[in-house]
Amino acid sequence: MKKWAAAAVVYLFVVMGSYLFYSEVIASEQQTSNEHQDSHVTEDKSSEHGHHGEENNVEHNSEVDADVNYDGTSLVVKLTDQQGNLVDDLEVNHEKLMHLIIVDEHLAEFYHVHPDKTGKGTFKLNKKMPEGAYKAFVDIKPNNLTYQVKPITLTVGNKETAHSHQALQPDQSLIKKIDGYEVTLKMSSQMANEPITMSFELDQSKLEPYLGAMGHIVILDEEATNYIHVHPVSDQEPRFETQFDEPGNYKIWAEFKQNGVVRAFPFVVEIKQ
Repeated sequence: MKKWAAAAVVYLFVVMGSYLFYSEVIASEQQTSNEHQDSHVTEDKSSEHGHHGEENNVEHNSEVDADVNYDGTSLVVKLTDQQGNLVDDLEVNHEKLMHLIIVDEHLAEFYHVHPDKTGKGTFKLNKKMPEGAYKAFVDIKPNNLTYQVKPITLTVGNKETAHSHQALQPDQSLIKKIDGYEVTLKMSSQMANEPITMSFELDQSKLEPYLGAMGHIVILDEEATNYIHVHPVSDQEPRFETQFDEPGNYKIWAEFKQNGVVRAFPFVVEIKQ
């Protein structure tokens, strides 16, 4: 009887020990699994910030619609939400409530202008536009509403609305001169899907802040559908960082203010796979 009782006690201890060991193993595996999952979620959250910094080609649903029209003498922009209500709550972005970028169908003409607010959700700029087909990009930062810059077809006069042009040809030399001012573009890489630093060599003794920065870059793909607006990473020098998601030819307008005059220096580069 005593031997049977002793054996029962030993068996009970073995069962309890096995259960505790099993519980510890399972708990440890679950903790490890959770740690990997949390790490993965953290990485996903960090990627949500995008890799273009201040650019505006991040894919998301826009809660604000921008409409651009030309009435013969002026450009008129209206902002509405998904219910058709005028959107009026905007954040000042580089000294302006609105940056309006317009290019012609050949990507030859470039305008960076700033319409004035004339009413709730309404902006206007008196400007004579040559007849032609254009694409407009309304660059704004609404408060409490998501917004994505999208190309807006704009027709002036009787020009056909088809937006077609000859393929962009990459520049053989990345040195441009306008009004006697020379600017050289240097890129750390010309490969898609990797960070790229763009540095500009120019006479910095004549360089002045423009819209709160030492320069601005606007980049479009050949079809003027992918819009990127980049600001310098430094307040002291014209150095920019960006990334191209797709290979192809892109046109870059680098804007600098020198001796009180703003000039847009155009470059065409090929981004490779």
